[in-house]
Amino acid sequence: MIKFPNPAAAGRELAGRLQEFRNAPETMVVAIVNGGVFVAAEVARELSLPLELLFIRRLTAPFGPHRVLCAVSTAGTLVVDDNLLPLPANPATGLEYSVIDGIRQLEETERFCRARRWPVNLCEKHVILVDNGIHTGGTMNIAIPILRRLRVGKITVATPVADANSRKAIENAADQIVCLAWPEKFGHVGLYYEKLVRPTNEEILNLYLRSEETMNE
Repeated sequence: MIKFPNPAAAGRELAGRLQEFRNAPETMVVAIVNGGVFVAAEVARELSLPLELLFIRRLTAPFGPHRVLCAVSTAGTLVVDDNLLPLPANPATGLEYSVIDGIRQLEETERFCRARRWPVNLCEKHVILVDNGIHTGGTMNIAIPILRRLRVGKITVATPVADANSRKAIENAADQIVCLAWPEKFGHVGLYYEKLVRPTNEEILNLYLRSEETMNE
């Protein structure tokens, strides 16, 4: 079984498979928060590409566990599932209050982690979408359609490890996928790291600002 020392080390190894995109124009690394941030920060640094963040807030599942309604904020732009719109100006039910509060918390986290930077326009950009691992593909099935709605030019999914059973679905959804290992019996992402920790909001902020400083040097 492949086992990475930690997500940052996995990110450096993953970047080695993405060298064709080094300094590529109109290309951006987008980290799925929280798990993908340490990996994506290393990919962005190694390839000299800007780093952005994608936040997902799962709000409700009226159609069952396989169809979760979400709010997503990526590169500073908030997108809410159409089934939740229009959002009530004056929530009246417990569900409405829960949805509004979930979106508020998502926006607060996004503003903090991006240091209140202005949204970045992803239209026509090549997005390298990074997570620390893919099991069922559920997170990618949320993130990729949102990026399509923002009219990105191309989506390359990049991850150190992914369940072989999710491969076909991801390949169908993305334009390209780069993965270091496709185990048949996956288990869970933590099995593939000697040390797996999720970054705090403060660490995400620092990585985001450090990436921005590097790009401006």
